[in-house]
Amino acid sequence: MSSFAGKTVLITGASSGIGRALALTLAAQRANLALNARDESHLAQAVQACSAHGAAALALPGDVARPQDSTRLVAQTLARFGALDVVVNNAGITMWSRFDAVSDFSVFARLMATNYLGAVYLTAAALPHLKATRGQIVAVASIAGLTGVPERTAYAASKHAMVGFFESLRIELAGSGVDVTIVAPDFVVSDLHRRALGPGGAPLGTTPMQEAHIMSAERCAQLILAAMRRRQRLLITSARGRLGRWARLLAPAMVDRLAARAIRRRR
Repeated sequence: MSSFAGKTVLITGASSGIGRALALTLAAQRANLALNARDESHLAQAVQACSAHGAAALALPGDVARPQDSTRLVAQTLARFGALDVVVNNAGITMWSRFDAVSDFSVFARLMATNYLGAVYLTAAALPHLKATRGQIVAVASIAGLTGVPERTAYAASKHAMVGFFESLRIELAGSGVDVTIVAPDFVVSDLHRRALGPGGAPLGTTPMQEAHIMSAERCAQLILAAMRRRQRLLITSARGRLGRWARLLAPAMVDRLAARAIRRRR
């Protein structure tokens, strides 16, 4: 039997991309799924797809950047399923712009509110219940949370904050039975890039990525599920990401060049 069968998993940003792919992967494992997103229409489609796989799935529309929404998501999950075993902090937004081209600096506040504070608020609401089940927190960060990435200053800052928070929280939770798994994906095919904010704060509308050359959301979800099973501390999903994490200690300028090349090539 799957290690997640009958377990309750709350996933934010579950209407598309990595969140949706992970929800479908867990649905096949017969987990109980509480799925959150701001887009109610796409969220309903994700819930329907998970239900078709035989999972019990609950739609939880809301914005984790609002503390009251995060509190409500946890309360509704408990009301439906009675317990909470895993929280996956996956909701996120991104940006693409050189810093010297940015004209609307509210982009920085918007990314920090969703990517970082949204994870803080939801984790705070969920933590007492995760302690009761000796559960797990999954933080879907990014390679940009481990190293600087050009044209992604606001995004990298929010993901660095996220990584720092969950690394610190892990130490505080030692002995509680609650494990923290940080995920640092490389580029993944996702609507996240199409909705990326440009220098003026408006969505780009089209993805800047070479999607044929980057990881699928489904493959990323499989890697995340394997890391969740192992209750792994850190998952970096690409070889260049793993190399870069260590190479920056010895050859930081080389890592800077690799990051710049990845952005130029959009893959």
